[in-house]
Order: sequence, then structure tokens, then C-alpha cells
Amino acid sequence: MSKFVILAAAAVAVVGAAGAFWYTSGPSSSMTPISIAADAQETTTSSAVSKVPDMILGNVDAKVTVVEYASYTCPHCANFHDTVWDEFKKNYIDSGKVKFVYREVYFDKFGLWAAIIARCGGPEKYFGINDMLYDGQRDWLASTKEQDIADALRKVGLKAGMTSEALDACLNDKDMAQAMVTAYQTNATNDKIQGTPTFIVNGESFSGEMTYDEFSKILDKKLAEG
Repeated sequence: MSKFVILAAAAVAVVGAAGAFWYTSGPSSSMTPISIAADAQETTTSSAVSKVPDMILGNVDAKVTVVEYASYTCPHCANFHDTVWDEFKKNYIDSGKVKFVYREVYFDKFGLWAAIIARCGGPEKYFGINDMLYDGQRDWLASTKEQDIADALRKVGLKAGMTSEALDACLNDKDMAQAMVTAYQTNATNDKIQGTPTFIVNGESFSGEMTYDEFSKILDKKLAEG
């Protein structure tokens, strides 16, 4: 799951199929994956990127910018969150050394659903929900049944303080889902992303799992160069 080749049409079809589950509350000929995919392709890049802004932490004027591409269904991304994130955030983001940008990757429908939940709470809740999704990844992905996973993700949203009505609105916002797909494809294609997690550090790409020590050496080098 951590390695993939970006194929735009295939990615849209996968996420289109994901959307159909939410939008129709079950199989329906009125909203097929094909129609969603077609609509997503028609979403302009500029409008999508503006509708789906990057989620950012830290000093926006920092000398080093770290862009993370990750999927909520990627176990390697969850491992980075478990083993590296806290120290990285404390020592580099909270200290003002690094501007951090998080960009979602959608391998599958469940990753899209999780991202919709994360964004539903707005920027002020996004990274808190991000933590909840990675911390509980094994739990909400434990079932092989779509409805169980959907219910588990809703529980994450409710625990984060969102109402059922707000979650329903987010999960049925077809236009937003289409914009998320287009923004993801645009950013990932521009940055030549081939797997997750991938980190773009001041324009240089680093892929795969890293320990905190390995990651901090990269960051310290970039800070020294700056």
C-alpha cells in the first residue's frame, strides 16, 4: 500500500467509487462511480486547489518547509506518526524552525472518507483529528465491511466534537469530494509523488520510513543551508 504509480484516470475512478457509498447510502443507479469520475475530471485545478487548502502548522516564515504526503490507510504513515511525529513537532514545528504542510493521499475509498472527516472540523480541529485517525488506524480499519468502517469514522468525528448533522453534510458534499480528488492529483503529480510517506523538504524529496534521528539530520542540514 505504501508504493503506487499515479495514474490520474484510475485514481479518479477509485475515489469516484468511494464517493458513491456516501452519496447514495447504498447502491443506486442515480449516482454511479462513472458519473462521479467524470464530474471530478471536470473540476478545474485552480478551483479545486483553492477549495482544498493545504493544512499548515508552524512558522509560515520558517527557513525550512516540510510537505508530507500521507494516507490515513497507510501503515507506514501511521508508524511515522507513532514514532517520529511528536518529537518532530516539538523540536522543529513548535520551535518555529519548520513550516509544516500536510497533504492527503487517497489510495482507496477509506482514505478519502477519513480525510473528509478530518477536514469537516475545519482547520482548527484538523490536526487533532489527524492524530485521532492515525492513533486509531488499526481500530477503524479493523473490519472488512464498509459500513463498519464508515460507522467507526463517524465515531471519530463525533468524538472530535462534531454533530451528526455536520458530519452528514460533509460526507454528502459531492463537490468537496471532487475538489479533494483534483487537488490531490494536481499536487501529487507536480511533486512526482511515488509512495507514502513522502516528505518534500525545501523542494527535495525523501520517501519511505525514517527514524527521528534520520529525519532530524535532513532537517538540520537544510536549516544550516538556509
